[in-house]
Amino acid sequence: MGSIKHWVLASRPKTLTGAMAPVLVGGALAWHDLHQLDWTAFVLCLLFAVVMQIDANLVNDYFDYRKGTDREDRLGPERACAQGWITPRAMMRGIIVVSILASLVGIPLILWGGWWMIGIGVLCLLFCFLYTTHLSYMGWGDVLVVLFFGIVPVGFTYYLQSGTWTWQLTLLALAQGLVTDNMLMVNNYRDYHQDAQSGKKTLVVRFGERFGRQAYAFLGFIGAILVVFAAKGDPYCSFILIYLYLHQGTYMKLRSLQGRELNKVLGQTARNILIFALITSWILIRT
Repeated sequence: MGSIKHWVLASRPKTLTGAMAPVLVGGALAWHDLHQLDWTAFVLCLLFAVVMQIDANLVNDYFDYRKGTDREDRLGPERACAQGWITPRAMMRGIIVVSILASLVGIPLILWGGWWMIGIGVLCLLFCFLYTTHLSYMGWGDVLVVLFFGIVPVGFTYYLQSGTWTWQLTLLALAQGLVTDNMLMVNNYRDYHQDAQSGKKTLVVRFGERFGRQAYAFLGFIGAILVVFAAKGDPYCSFILIYLYLHQGTYMKLRSLQGRELNKVLGQTARNILIFALITSWILIRT
């Protein structure tokens, strides 16, 4: 079954900031518009996002191992099945348990959003599996990140509080999704040669490493601009420059580092995503 330490590593705790960040933004916008927050619904959204991210990480570990994607020349962090820390059979059991846990956390949200929230939960679980098994190999990974780390979590965290959807919400959800996609962009940039050999047609494989570098810079910049538009140019928007400074720094490292050294950029990009969400949330609460 593997030790507790190995299961913690398999859950990839550094990636969990990407799951929490959009919920923070959705909650901050609700506070901005309503001047209050239903904390029970907010905490349930946060827990659901974190558990679903863990589920996605375990699914990715299991199916990439089965497909042979996690080879000996892997440049990214070590994976539990590939290293033999956790057997594939135990990993599948873990996936089932975490999927059930995600469902138990998400079901109470029906009280705020209605029965159709079950459909949203089913879609989250479905694409959790489809991402690793099919869609990431077809180059759809970036679209799914923007959707499930931006539009869905930001949008429905806000919707469950207000019962509405606004143009401002759409801009902020898209901004968070674009910024979060930089984690996938770093992964795909680092794994360019291995993905090409495995037949994984990511955007970087399709359009080249130069495209990956340019996309990384573009995603962060556009995300920041969308926040300024959503906040209607309020003076507090100047604090988004802190994120842009950090983003520029990681971009320069992306250009200069190679191979396993890019894992440093991955960690710093995760940090940037959380800081972006915290700054965005602070701007919304203050305006």
